[in-house]
Amino acid sequence: MNKPKTFLRRLSGRRDGSRRPLYGRSATSMVGLYLLTLAGVPLATFVIFMLGYSIYSALRDHVTYYYYDFFTPYIVVPLYNLMYAVRDMAILFVILLLAGGWLGVTWAFFRLYQRDLTRVVEAAGSLMDPDAAPPDLPNVLAPAEAELRLARQQVQRNAAIAREAEQRKNDLIVYLAHDLKTPLTSVIGYLTLLRDEPQISPEMRARYTGIALDKAERLEDLINEFFDITRFNLSHIELGRRPTDLTRMVEQVVSEFGPMLAEQRLTCRTDLPPRLEYSCDPDKMARVFDNLLRNACHYSYPDTEVEIAAVVESGAAVLTFRNSGRTIPPEKLDRIFEQFFRLDESRASRTGGAGLGLAIARQIVELHGGTISAESADEHICFTVRLPFAAPAAP
Repeated sequence: MNKPKTFLRRLSGRRDGSRRPLYGRSATSMVGLYLLTLAGVPLATFVIFMLGYSIYSALRDHVTYYYYDFFTPYIVVPLYNLMYAVRDMAILFVILLLAGGWLGVTWAFFRLYQRDLTRVVEAAGSLMDPDAAPPDLPNVLAPAEAELRLARQQVQRNAAIAREAEQRKNDLIVYLAHDLKTPLTSVIGYLTLLRDEPQISPEMRARYTGIALDKAERLEDLINEFFDITRFNLSHIELGRRPTDLTRMVEQVVSEFGPMLAEQRLTCRTDLPPRLEYSCDPDKMARVFDNLLRNACHYSYPDTEVEIAAVVESGAAVLTFRNSGRTIPPEKLDRIFEQFFRLDESRASRTGGAGLGLAIARQIVELHGGTISAESADEHICFTVRLPFAAPAAP
């Protein structure tokens, strides 16, 4: 009973039987017009035949019953002979007219569709050209024109975002390259003092060594930022999933951040279930939590508390990272997960990283089938990570 429907679905290319939007001319209307035009070919042939026969009769009467004048031998008689020959081959001429008419109609209809397709292809070819005019198609192709205009806008928007990200990356590399000189110069300077002044006091030696070590660590941070930029641009993140206790993972990350929290005069409070098992790539997910906690340390007020909580909600593990800090403006909050975007525009600040931490975190979370979002109000910042337990396979 369902075979006709199944056959139609196969013809349409849709297994679920849903209908695609139709673009261009209505197929039903065009088939009807095509058949009507084909039916008009015999009618036109009949009209032409009757008109020719009327002309032949008039010429015959003129040659037979009327006198010859100046025009008769030069115009009337040749036309009469021509029409006489056509009369003898009337069947052949009727067949030629019918065949020619049907072929002409068929060619015209195919040419019509070819012209529409050519216009759409030419309009699609201009999508990547920012200087090209917007698509301008006939009224029958208005739906296709609207889709092409939307695609053009999306392409231009993506190109602008890519150019902006590339420019931010290039500016950041220039800044980092310039900043590499400062700690490197300090390291060389203090090590030179230690070499040239062997009789220096232990206190001064310890002070110079501490300064050189601090500058060397800053130099290491800058070099790591270069590596982050390179890895993010050239590598594709792949997941190796296995069952992982997220509670234990968060506790380990918080423990590793103990020295940084103490340095920033911060405390960290966790509200976690005894066990929260989730199938994920533990190394990649640990990097997400590391980036979020590092971000909270950098942008928290001193002597405040960082709160990390986790709950199971609507079939997903939901983790929140809250800290007290300067309210993020809405225009920056909308871009906080973009590549190379930094809240702190000061290139000299230690918080002015490569602007990749949150972008990488979002990419990792989305590869796990989850979402990450940020909110900021009343001098509080909250990042929410939602990880569904029935996550789709990573591409």
